Amino acid sequence: MATMNISLTDDLRDFVEQQVSEHSYTSTSEYVRALLRRERDIASLRAMMMAGASGPRSPMDDAYFSSLRTLVSAEAGR
Repeated sequence: MATMNISLTDDLRDFVEQQVSEHSYTSTSEYVRALLRRERDIASLRAMMMAGASGPRSPMDDAYFSSLRTLVSAEAGR
C-alpha cells in the first residue's frame, strides 16, 4: 500500500478525528480511504451516465410510476 501525506487545517483535522470516533473507523486513514472510494464510485457512475450506460431505458410516465408504487406496496407488505 502506498503512503501519502496530506496537510489539514486544525478544524479539518478535528472534524476528521470526530468522524473517526463517531462512525467507528479504526483510523483516520480508513476514514479518508472510505471518502475517496465514495468519490471514485460517484465519478464512475457519472461517467457511465454521461456515456449512456445507465441500463435499459423506459419512459418515466404515469404507468412507470404506477408500477413502482405497486412494487413498493408489495415489498412493504412482506
